[in-house]
Amino acid sequence: FLAAHDQINAIFKPRRYRLTANSYRHARADAFSLWDDYAREITA
Repeated sequence: FLAAHDQINAIFKPRRYRLTANSYRHARADAFSLWDDYAREITA
């Protein structure tokens, strides 16, 4: 769990203080899209 947690956490927590609101929203949307793709691969 801990080995995977760090990698997953990095995807979902971009450094918000360094991004504009639009960039942050885009980064979060990309992260959820990646996670959805990975989850579909695992369950397929």
